[in-house]
Amino acid sequence: KNKKAKDWDRYDVLELRGSTMGIVGYGDIGRACAKLADAYGMKVVALRRNPKKSMYDPYVAKVYGQEDLNQVMEQSDYIVVAAPLTDDTEGLVSADAISHAKSDAVLINVGRGPIIDEEAMIAALQDGTLKGAAMDVTTVEPLPKESALWELENVLLSPHNMDKTATFMKEATEFFVNENLQRFVRDKDLLNAVDAKIGY
Repeated sequence: KNKKAKDWDRYDVLELRGSTMGIVGYGDIGRACAKLADAYGMKVVALRRNPKKSMYDPYVAKVYGQEDLNQVMEQSDYIVVAAPLTDDTEGLVSADAISHAKSDAVLINVGRGPIIDEEAMIAALQDGTLKGAAMDVTTVEPLPKESALWELENVLLSPHNMDKTATFMKEATEFFVNENLQRFVRDKDLLNAVDAKIGY
């Protein structure tokens, strides 16, 4: 806004240090976020289906089970949704969960759009229940032109391209050829295998 108005007024910069990042979905992506948050001096609390898997993780202060989402929401200044979309996670960040967020919290979704109740999030962004949001994914993609998310000044949007880098396909192909193809040929366990029972 200041640049557009050619306004040189100085302002205090909000620091990440000392704030809390809550991560909903503490898998590989969630843990990568926690590692970066730790480097910035943030406290990290996380939510995962099986909290015991991260009990001794050095980047997280406390890991909660899925039934404790509201506790994560209440503690967090920044809430990062990085969970996979399953029957258990669809609508997980509900209107009730959003109502437990701090009034200056920022909601960030790098997981899947339907994990968040988008209409409840929009209402919270409009009435100040949430300070802001950053969405790489939305419930409907491409995001419909009539969505209120396009017009909200407290929302950052990207078109589901968090992993769209110049080297992504090369790295993914190398991983397949150099790791999993070799394991498959040798009848060994594959890396990053999908568990059909849990849906990811």
